[in-house]
Amino acid sequence: MHTIPDKDSSTRRSPRASFSVPSSAKILDSVQLAELERTFRVWATDSPRRDVQWSRQRILLIFLLIRHTGAKLNEILDLKAGDIDLGKRVVTVGGEERERVRAVEIPDDLAEELRAALEKGGHGPGEALFRVDPAHVRRKFYEQAEACGLPREFGNPSTLRRSRSVELLRGNLPLHVVQRLLGHSTPNLTAAHLDISEEDVHHAARQYVDRESRRRTSARNIFFGKITEIVTGDIQSEVTLLTLGGLNVVSVITNASLRRMRLKLGLFVTAEIKAPWVLLAGPEGADQNSAENRLPATVVEISTGKVNTEVLLRLADGTEICSVATTASCRRLGLHPGDQAWVLFGAYSVILNHEAC
Repeated sequence: MHTIPDKDSSTRRSPRASFSVPSSAKILDSVQLAELERTFRVWATDSPRRDVQWSRQRILLIFLLIRHTGAKLNEILDLKAGDIDLGKRVVTVGGEERERVRAVEIPDDLAEELRAALEKGGHGPGEALFRVDPAHVRRKFYEQAEACGLPREFGNPSTLRRSRSVELLRGNLPLHVVQRLLGHSTPNLTAAHLDISEEDVHHAARQYVDRESRRRTSARNIFFGKITEIVTGDIQSEVTLLTLGGLNVVSVITNASLRRMRLKLGLFVTAEIKAPWVLLAGPEGADQNSAENRLPATVVEISTGKVNTEVLLRLADGTEICSVATTASCRRLGLHPGDQAWVLFGAYSVILNHEAC
């Protein structure tokens, strides 16, 4: 199920940031942006014709660049191959407007996608990357927003730009750094001009982008997502979060912890599961199990010891899960690298941590 924009103004203020977003503002949060990205990726490959796939791939890259740089549509369409420094993972946008020229950090995975596109296209340093009609790009953005279950206007490039600015601010990136990265003051936010060096800008941006990349790709047994449901009991509460990969993870914590952490709908948290708490089942063995969390996975690697065996698995969204069990029980399952399996863990095994995002 796709999420739709959260109208609750309580989710539009960061507890650690001195800014607010008006309830009327069109803003997508990190999970909603991830949902939109997945819709774009499915669409980009959903054609048997290679020329159509390549055309759609360019639209996808335009979306990813706006989504991660917060640049204007015309700035992305004006990009040349020489504006992308894959070594430093930096894109220079602003074109002919000297006062708007700025270098913006990009995530590692986007840098690799750009590398593949540059190699395929054979672009020279001064050659334009995207020869696409802006009106065509906007139409495709609107179409994918609707396909994702969002109102059409939430696919507007300006909405993506605003959403990126708020995402960075909620990640505790200083307001003046965000203003510099986006090339102008963010609408509805005011701040005194502060002198900041280019080195400070890129250091702060790189810290955030690296943390953002780790949330999506590298950490084992850790999920990052938004709380979508809280069921409060007499002593304990059940908390469900939707991860960036579109998975639902359920945790049970005490009501005291719920109050102490100030958890509420729309808040972003990390969920961690210790390897010994992760149980495994074969491809047909998940139904007869009481675990609240049951996720399909592929076995990646098995390290067998005399007493214990470590099994590394990969979920559909790329998250790696490590399970440690006795060697005898693992042999009984008969799993091998490449096999399909189920990852199982109870709600009581999920540890929640609240962090600004």
